[in-house]
Amino acid sequence: MFNNFIQYLFKSMNENNIEILNIQKLNISTFNNKILNNVSLKIHKGEMIGLVGESGSGKSVTALSILALLDEKAMKIDTGKIFLSNENILEKNEKEMQEIRGNKISMIFQEPMTSLNPVFTIGDQINEVHSIHNNLNRDKANELTISLLDKVGIPNPEISIKKYPHQLSGGQRQRVMIAMALSCRPKLLIADEPTTALDVIVQAQILKIINDLRKELEMSVLLITHDLGVVQDYCDRVYVMYKGRILENSKTKDLFSKPKHSYTKDLLNTRPAVNPPGKELPIIKEDYSFDDE
Repeated sequence: MFNNFIQYLFKSMNENNIEILNIQKLNISTFNNKILNNVSLKIHKGEMIGLVGESGSGKSVTALSILALLDEKAMKIDTGKIFLSNENILEKNEKEMQEIRGNKISMIFQEPMTSLNPVFTIGDQINEVHSIHNNLNRDKANELTISLLDKVGIPNPEISIKKYPHQLSGGQRQRVMIAMALSCRPKLLIADEPTTALDVIVQAQILKIINDLRKELEMSVLLITHDLGVVQDYCDRVYVMYKGRILENSKTKDLFSKPKHSYTKDLLNTRPAVNPPGKELPIIKEDYSFDDE
């Protein structure tokens, strides 16, 4: 009995240490200007990792590079490696990446209204994913789509699959995007500002859905957000970006209790929760040292 428990414990520890994503010294430029500078980031199996920083710091570019969705006319990857498990994504051709997108990595984009096709029903759009990646016929695809919509909290999914995006609320459209992203049970889910423009109650519901599904599917999540409160509540570890660089990364508890970099300290001090009501929030400086700790 005791030996079985020890074996189970070691197995669980080893599974949690499995690297799902490993970005190594990624450099991306556009028109001779650096966008990302030696960015390195790791995500283990089942982890939710927060990626925070101001607008323009390089968070979304990092996410798009993982999926090989960068606009090659505007920017290029100079050096670096991106490993999904043991495969270097940067060595894959487009056909190979099409197999990886959806099956192994999925992404929830910021604005679902621009990500969903307005002329197709949500059922048809999710069914297309099942058809391409799972090779299901229409009846089986419909059955799975209804199950997914029910799982993410869409009311009356049997009726909702026939609706168009404009017939749904913002929160419902975001739920549809989550259902679509999870339709192939990916190893890694990238959520790029998944609660933008949603009210506080709907935000909490969306984040709970993502977190619950992460645990159920043993999935890893890269959460890109400006909301430090969300990071504190949901993330296991945090990476802080500034002007295309990773300035600091640590366990979430340590980052909030013992931030090292002056930028991180100033960023944490801008939270309304740590400032008295009515007080003007602190302003982030324009320049910080990259080696300041």
